[in-house]
Amino acid sequence: MGLLTPLAVKIGSIPWLPRYLRQIMWVDNLIRRVTRGRLTLLDLAGLPNLVLTVPGRKSGIPRSTPLLCAPDGPDILIAGSNFGGAKEPIWVKNIEATREVTVFFRRRETPMVVRPLEGDERAAAWSLLVETWPNFLMYEKRTDRQIKLFRLTAQP
Repeated sequence: MGLLTPLAVKIGSIPWLPRYLRQIMWVDNLIRRVTRGRLTLLDLAGLPNLVLTVPGRKSGIPRSTPLLCAPDGPDILIAGSNFGGAKEPIWVKNIEATREVTVFFRRRETPMVVRPLEGDERAAAWSLLVETWPNFLMYEKRTDRQIKLFRLTAQP
């Protein structure tokens, strides 16, 4: 975690913040373009993050999405939280359709396999994700759906 992480957690907990998701994503994309992919808003906040690239399940066109993540040994955990929105993010349906993705993490691009988490394994992953980003608890309260969690493992 970085020096700005507590501030990022505080800002991230503002209830009306999701209304400005489009603007936040625009700023994040601008930062990524200007820094040629070296920095994102999450980097500035001192939070672990990746860029997930997965083919669209209908179009087949590769789609890239920056996500907060939690490293777990050699694996990476991600959550389909959508900031606690009623609908899950589109990337969730895309990875469920293919299970193979490309991840840009720590300045390395790696092909990875996706596995959905359930039961005790999901509970352990959820704890680690909440430790990384406490606002996941708030997202969980905002939505009626169970937030899907996934483990990304490097392909052999």
